[in-house]
Amino acid sequence: MSRPLFDVPTRGAEAPRVQLPGLDLLRFLAAIAVVYSHICFYLIDDLGTGWWFIDVVHAVLTQGAGLNMHLSFVGVAAFMMLTGLLITRSAIRQPRGKFLIARAARLVPAFWVCILAAILLVRFGINGMFSGHTTVTDGEAALSFFLGAFFLKPQVAVLGVAWTLAVQIAFYLFCVSGRSLLRAKPIVMPLLGAALCMLVIIYNLYMPEPYTVPFLSKIAATLPTVFLGQIAYLAWAGLISVRGLLVALIAQVQVIVLATDMQVYWAGSHYLWTISVVFAVVVLLSRYDGRIGRLRIVHWVSTRSYAIYLVHTLVMYRIYENTVGFVGMTGAVICLLLGVALASELVYRGVEVPAARWISNQWLHPKRPAVAEKVTARTHA
Repeated sequence: MSRPLFDVPTRGAEAPRVQLPGLDLLRFLAAIAVVYSHICFYLIDDLGTGWWFIDVVHAVLTQGAGLNMHLSFVGVAAFMMLTGLLITRSAIRQPRGKFLIARAARLVPAFWVCILAAILLVRFGINGMFSGHTTVTDGEAALSFFLGAFFLKPQVAVLGVAWTLAVQIAFYLFCVSGRSLLRAKPIVMPLLGAALCMLVIIYNLYMPEPYTVPFLSKIAATLPTVFLGQIAYLAWAGLISVRGLLVALIAQVQVIVLATDMQVYWAGSHYLWTISVVFAVVVLLSRYDGRIGRLRIVHWVSTRSYAIYLVHTLVMYRIYENTVGFVGMTGAVICLLLGVALASELVYRGVEVPAARWISNQWLHPKRPAVAEKVTARTHA
């Protein structure tokens, strides 16, 4: 007799650990894909030039493999899948408060520093905006620290890549609000998530102005990649049946197809194929435990991938335009990459790691003062 779709595995609340030795390699590839994509958009779409390496990648991966132009969304999709793959277990095991504090400690300090840097670079006329504005007002700057400026119409973006944090936060809040359901009937969560994403996209499609919120459609169109990662974890952990796995995957595909048909995505119509390829790579490489995944450069980029993601668009364009006249296109790209690496190292060592450690020590693992411990010991003596 087959297992019912919503059958609850007895280990649901235990959330067993799944060994994923290939995570460093996946983060490395995702970070490279994101930086490469923005180099492509800058050189080809903004400057109207080209580069021999882009021609090679285009021939192999765009024309040959059928992926999105400029590998758009490839790196984002990989990062989102890793979020669902890694965070689901924590959402099941950790109390709601500790879960949210741990996520904030990991993301917020570096994000705020980079948002501040982005605002200052715009105010000083060094960088432009990532939306159709020439400057940012004080109110828009304040909203940017909380991702609120993305919800304005027209959207205001001082740091364009930060929009993906809204997707991650939406997933965190979804897991927290449905934690009991995630622990009791894990399969329901990605199915419910797919249904909500469809409703958001349909709402923005049929509701008249000014009641639409376009940015919500972008979040809804991206969340299926996070749910795909969640589904992969639930399957590997033995928390869903094979039938449930297939139904959950089909639900995410339906959201992606709807978002593509409604033109929510911004780089063509190959999103379903591109996301499918990225998902296959994530599933295959997450269990990879070979020599390539242990290279020092792979580990370095992996551990700094969040910092790289935040800072690369802040520094890469100015580095390129100030060096290309002296060292040529390839040399300027190399200088660009070195500049991104240096800025990322500064953010990682100077902000991300110490801030996360301090928040963790203060809120997650507080230590009682030694004096208080001595007083308590004397009282009980």
